Amino acid sequence: MSRESSPPLNSFRLGSRGSDLALWQTNHVRHLLLAAWPGIQVAIEIFTTKGDQVLDTPLPLIGGKGLFTAELEAALKSGTIDAAVHSLKDLPTEYPAGITVGAVPARANPADVLVSKEGHTLSTLPEGAEVGTSSRRRASQLLSQRPDLNIVDIRGNVPTRIHKALAEGGPYNAIVLAHAGLERLGLLEVVGQILPLELMLPAPGQGALGIQCRDDQPSLELLSPLNHLETRTVVTAERSFLSGLGGGCSVPIAAYANLDGGRLSLVGRVAALDGSRQIDVQMSGSPSEAHELGLQLASASLAEGAAELLGKGA
Repeated sequence: MSRESSPPLNSFRLGSRGSDLALWQTNHVRHLLLAAWPGIQVAIEIFTTKGDQVLDTPLPLIGGKGLFTAELEAALKSGTIDAAVHSLKDLPTEYPAGITVGAVPARANPADVLVSKEGHTLSTLPEGAEVGTSSRRRASQLLSQRPDLNIVDIRGNVPTRIHKALAEGGPYNAIVLAHAGLERLGLLEVVGQILPLELMLPAPGQGALGIQCRDDQPSLELLSPLNHLETRTVVTAERSFLSGLGGGCSVPIAAYANLDGGRLSLVGRVAALDGSRQIDVQMSGSPSEAHELGLQLASASLAEGAAELLGKGA
């Protein structure tokens, strides 16, 4: 991966949120850059976003798009930083003028997991169990399988949420988190169940990182060795499905794409908030047409009534 030529920039400033997971992800990107361009200087600047500041309100009620990204994007535009590292699932599908995603490194496991102090699985949770999640996508799919569950909002970084889930006498029987975050932080021992994709389809782009940069040649050239083509292809399809439905993190939209035998397969899901109805659609096509495939699948879901479900979820 290392380049023999000199890097297009001698120094590079990465922007990051301050949570343990965000810093792990940004340091991971820093190490990838140092491996690709020996001798480059890479610094990290830490930012606090609106999503980090407002912890007493469910995410959908404080605005879905840009909650964890707006401050970093502003720093990019002003030149304070040269790139920002995000969990791709948190990144809106539309970018400010002059800003783009310069690279998407290889993806981690996209699945969601159940964490419970009693080691429960979804099927063994007691009747009326309290399950913590701030995601409408997760809540709707949980209720589709277990309409008796009581979904309770939970906020905070990953270690904080795990502490709340495992606390004796705490308010949660279980919580749902992303496998990728626990894997990156070395916390997989708390997992009670990896939720099967057919039961809990992930957020578009879940498990992948998106490295935003200014849309200029030096930045794009510097980040290009970090781009993982297969990951970029599948998340392009997933995020195109989300974009075609006009959705963000506040609506129950899920998608998962994979490459198999030279074909790109994409599954999309739109759900009612109460789990009473799910619209599942599936399509395959050429990897070179990932963006178009996502838009086509979004149109197919709208033809089956997805707009009505999304209207109820707004």
